[in-house]
Amino acid sequence: MTNFSDNFALRGRNTFGLDAEARHWAEFRTAAELRDILLRCREQGLPWYVLSGGSNIILTGNFPGAVIHPAADGIALIGPGLVRAEAAVVWDDLVAWSVERGLGGLENLSLIPGYAGAAPVQNIGAYGAEAKDTIETVEYFDAATLETVRIPKEACAFGYRESVFKGSLKGRAIVTAVEFRLTPEADGKYAYNIGYGDLHDRVMELGGPSLRNIRQAVIAIREAKLPDPAVTGNAGSFFKNPVIPAAQAAELRERYPEMPGYACNGGAAVKVPAAWLIDRAGWKGFRSGTVGVHPKQALVLINLGGATAQEILNLARRIICDVEQKFGVTLSMEVNIL
Repeated sequence: MTNFSDNFALRGRNTFGLDAEARHWAEFRTAAELRDILLRCREQGLPWYVLSGGSNIILTGNFPGAVIHPAADGIALIGPGLVRAEAAVVWDDLVAWSVERGLGGLENLSLIPGYAGAAPVQNIGAYGAEAKDTIETVEYFDAATLETVRIPKEACAFGYRESVFKGSLKGRAIVTAVEFRLTPEADGKYAYNIGYGDLHDRVMELGGPSLRNIRQAVIAIREAKLPDPAVTGNAGSFFKNPVIPAAQAAELRERYPEMPGYACNGGAAVKVPAAWLIDRAGWKGFRSGTVGVHPKQALVLINLGGATAQEILNLARRIICDVEQKFGVTLSMEVNIL
């Protein structure tokens, strides 16, 4: 029988640094161990929740059941350009591993916090790239059937920060491994992606496009803009970039010609940076008691010390309301709430 750790403190398991406890904590490395954990939850009528890196979550209180944590962290090249990462691989370690071996596709996603197992759930993305661009297969354990399942990327229903794992498989699928189709840089056919934001200029300053230069540039940009969770509690990007109709974007640009935006959905819509909206609304650098908005990146809400989940969510709702009143655009939160 799998051992549970009781009354487990979660403060060190979430990057916001919020105080909370799990009634039970259980780690797994194999499907057999996960099966035992889930069977015990069934027998005892315990709710369960999978917590990996804790970088995209707000804990609103103690969890009355079992918090399940993946622990397998192997990376392997299982075929030409095909990389398998187990769920507990630190995401940036996977990116570094790939770049060091000259395998392209993940370099734009450097320094994103969290585990590899969370990448397909959230369809993480940055600098014009998303996890779905390279994911080939997702392996998960079905909590209903207690069987391991493998599905191709076409069945993952990937969207902007969305996937089937946040939809019909939410609360059922526990990702155990992800396989990525990467492209060898040495074959001369790899198309570098440096057209997003200020990435191009940073890469050119480093000597031009290469996997190493792109990774170095992305890391430098992120470190300059984003706070270190070990120093200042945060969950990275708190809000999604809203996608609005092209006509609405055109109307907003009449009032704000400097508003950035990126055409999507075949030109029918425009993705507007939430950071610009929040900054233009006057929230960047805002501080109130134990919470605030990061002075270098308006997308990031921060714990100034001793903040509660409710204080963070109250600030988020104030920002959402203000942005909606000023621009007619409704922001949505990217973080998960437990």
